[in-house]
Amino acid sequence: MGEILDPLLLSRWQFGLTTLYHFLFIPLTIGMVLLVAILQTAWVRTGKLKYLHLTRLFGKIFLINFAMGVVTGIVQEFQFGMNWSDYSRFVGDVFGAPLAMEGLLAFFFEATFIGLWIFGWDKLSPKLHLATIWATAVGSVLSAYFILAANAFMQNPVGFEINEAKGRAELVDIGAVLTNPVAVWQFPHTIFASIMFAAAVMVATAAYHLSRKRHEDTMRTALKFGSFASIFGFAGSALSGDQLGLVMVQTQPMKMAAAEALYKTTENASFSIFSLGTPDGAHEIFSIRIPYLLSFLSTHTFTGEVEGINDLQAQYVQDYGPGDYTPIIWITYWSFRWMIALGGLGALISVVGLWLTRKGKDPKPWAWKVAIWSAPVPLVAALVGWIFTEMGRQPWIVFGLMKTEDGVSPNVTGLTVAISLVAFTLVYGALAVVEFKLIKKAAITGPDEWEHHDDADNVDHSKLATVY
Repeated sequence: MGEILDPLLLSRWQFGLTTLYHFLFIPLTIGMVLLVAILQTAWVRTGKLKYLHLTRLFGKIFLINFAMGVVTGIVQEFQFGMNWSDYSRFVGDVFGAPLAMEGLLAFFFEATFIGLWIFGWDKLSPKLHLATIWATAVGSVLSAYFILAANAFMQNPVGFEINEAKGRAELVDIGAVLTNPVAVWQFPHTIFASIMFAAAVMVATAAYHLSRKRHEDTMRTALKFGSFASIFGFAGSALSGDQLGLVMVQTQPMKMAAAEALYKTTENASFSIFSLGTPDGAHEIFSIRIPYLLSFLSTHTFTGEVEGINDLQAQYVQDYGPGDYTPIIWITYWSFRWMIALGGLGALISVVGLWLTRKGKDPKPWAWKVAIWSAPVPLVAALVGWIFTEMGRQPWIVFGLMKTEDGVSPNVTGLTVAISLVAFTLVYGALAVVEFKLIKKAAITGPDEWEHHDDADNVDHSKLATVY
């Protein structure tokens, strides 16, 4: 019973679950606002109604998702004080700076222009109204950067010094925190992944309507735009992920070693697509490998040396004292592969979809179903990517400075955390159902099309705005 009510274990479960739940909304918010801004730009520049219809439809999905993300994000930050007070006390002066910038600068900037966009359709000129959605997108992206800068400090602490008298880390260089190399590459990786998921939702919505022969001209545009956006997002994710991997090798070599379950330091290291090992994970039984690929991913040379878990463990014992400094290998190993595989699958579906629908062709019914049901694939890829990022850092809560077990609140009981964990799970589960139903309803309903006129694409913008 004592292990079940262990405050550390329950606090980790609660933070992990609420973080992943909150992250369900982040990629769709970031990606969708960018796609909506592009669609509205197309409407303002061309005057074609189909772009207006798509802007309104996917703008509605963006707003539903944004509202839910705000609610869960507030709870997320409270946990630092409730369950992780020792962590907050130790690094709050540094970690809190980018979070404060996100709240006071980026979030309020974003929220202000969202309001102008929602209520400004019949009050602002088309170009000025367009500027509000682009400003919203800028705020959303800035918000992501500040949060990622805070997370990057946990992966690679910079810009601080230890105040021995107060026993805490104190900020000395906000520039170093904001230009942390982990944040610099984690940021585009996250943005491109977000575009992939938003594009997948757009493709699924278009496929649903096209399979029923509804709004065909409008939805073919959405299908094509979403598919190309998905491919673009995957390409950007792959390129930025490659650079992020190089940074990870420099700042957290144990994470890369765990990602391959590489126990011995190796030159010409291969990358295993699939591997079976002993129950303790220490020895390999069978694997399918790509020669030299791990060395290339780690060093950009095919003959580069990749440090192994055993050597890094010995080094960390020397540097930080006795202890086990390896993350849970099987989680790190498989989450890394699922992230890559699911991301590639999402892009592949888009490529195949473009081929099957080329020149206005209608594919077989199964193709539409694949497009619809594959919408969550990029999201799951992003989720397992974050699992890899956070679990691969363990046992550290701030790499090299504080272990996770030292950051938990000393006065919080296991029963208290258990009650809040159950409560959060139930409430968040209900909110997830509400979110899904609202987005599903908006997607299935489709665009509220304006009156059908032969010259509909030439209708004056100001008249169109009053319709909405």
